[in-house]
Amino acid sequence: MRKLQSRLVFFSLFFSLLFSQAIFAQEKKTTLEESPEFEKLLNEKRKLNRPIAIKNAYKIQIYTGTSTECKKTFSDFKSDFKQYDGTIVYANPLYKVYIGPFKNRLHAEKTLEEIRDKYPTSLLIKP
Repeated sequence: MRKLQSRLVFFSLFFSLLFSQAIFAQEKKTTLEESPEFEKLLNEKRKLNRPIAIKNAYKIQIYTGTSTECKKTFSDFKSDFKQYDGTIVYANPLYKVYIGPFKNRLHAEKTLEEIRDKYPTSLLIKP
């Protein structure tokens, strides 16, 4: 019985030392080298994403309808009001013509009053 216990202790110590070395052998430091071109690409990505940060700005919706009607309305708007930016957005099931972005509500409301004569259904939104 004593021999069996001593053998068990011996094997348990042997395997514990064996596995502890296997665990410690896996602790290895990894170094990562970054290519200088990666930083250039990251800066370009930041430039492209900058307009997305304007999502909190006010916009004016001047028209909602089908694709062809929105394109015609947008074209007419650009010829009448060259100083304002705009875009066509698809929101299932219709297309919408947005004008803006405007940094503050006051500027958006002033513009809304300017264009309301030609586009009476236009409304101020903050997406």
